[in-house]
Amino acid sequence: MQRIRRALIDLRRGEPVHVTHPAGAMLVLALENLSDSLMARARSLASGEVRLLMTRHRARAIGMETAPGEDLAVPLDTDDGVATAVTLAGDLTTRSAEPVARNARADEQAALDLARQATLLPALIALDTHDDDRALVDDIRNGEILSVDVADIHAAGIENARQPERISEAQVPLADSEQSRFILYREADGLLEHVALMVGDPDHWPDTPALRMHSACLTGDLFGSLRCDCGEQLRSAVGTIADEGGGILLYLAQEGRGIGLANKLRAYGLQDTGLDTVDADRLLGFGADERRYEVAAAMLDDLGISRVRLMTNNPGKIAALERHGIQIAGREAVHGALNRHNERYLTTKAERAGHWLDDVVSQSVGEQPR
Repeated sequence: MQRIRRALIDLRRGEPVHVTHPAGAMLVLALENLSDSLMARARSLASGEVRLLMTRHRARAIGMETAPGEDLAVPLDTDDGVATAVTLAGDLTTRSAEPVARNARADEQAALDLARQATLLPALIALDTHDDDRALVDDIRNGEILSVDVADIHAAGIENARQPERISEAQVPLADSEQSRFILYREADGLLEHVALMVGDPDHWPDTPALRMHSACLTGDLFGSLRCDCGEQLRSAVGTIADEGGGILLYLAQEGRGIGLANKLRAYGLQDTGLDTVDADRLLGFGADERRYEVAAAMLDDLGISRVRLMTNNPGKIAALERHGIQIAGREAVHGALNRHNERYLTTKAERAGHWLDDVVSQSVGEQPR
């Protein structure tokens, strides 16, 4: 796990990471922070084929056909630089009418998963390496470049989601619930932290407590953004849970439906050009919802909670918790107000993601917030 933690940090810093697999090895660099000097360094270390890795979501968003569940690998010419790689990542048709591409191998898909976990754009430069790449071998030996195995990437992803550690806790009186306790959990790789907010006195909770799983939203929760209804949902959920006798709010570090704050802001920029939230995320290389809920189920297990009434508009949350052994005894809607800034966002969630929002999106926007 410690090696994977360093791999995530190195990718975020623009450093290359060496990935080994049964068929060979490759050096990978994040496209997000690639420079000509980094590309030149990578080419001096790795003697094999150079290619661009991108997700199937990105490929389909720019008109490429891919096999179900398959990401893409696009070979680059020996003289291709950063500008060419970035251009191809945005539009493969710039290479040819029928660009040469193949389905990504399992190790290449694992590398893309590593980029997602680092909340980077899921696009990488990969260079095959060989045993006689002596400079690379030396850099790995002296610790300049980290080498990780594909099996370790897969194992770390499973361990990270299923084994959050309880770190600290304290009573924190809130405006909507003076008796509230915050319990902090940290994922196994040490990077993400989540909070279980215990509303009311657990000894006097209803037999089936209410649960709200709330994904972090800096812009909405903290700054009151009108582009979403997250902040309103967060605050109303705490009050409702308190009024119903107590329960749990899990505050999950899954900004932007799991793509991270940087990518959420990129998606906002794309939405300003006319794309809806689903298409903007796909153009960046992400699925419609990248969140996973194993960690939420693990937190509930640690708290001794196996049966809840879930406060959500999202059928996917119900299915996810049930897959991980949490019994859903009922559902309660949790809504924010419709306004001219979030109308399209909420409509898209209802029409394209299947969220239960018909009662909200059918309303008239009315007088707009200022």
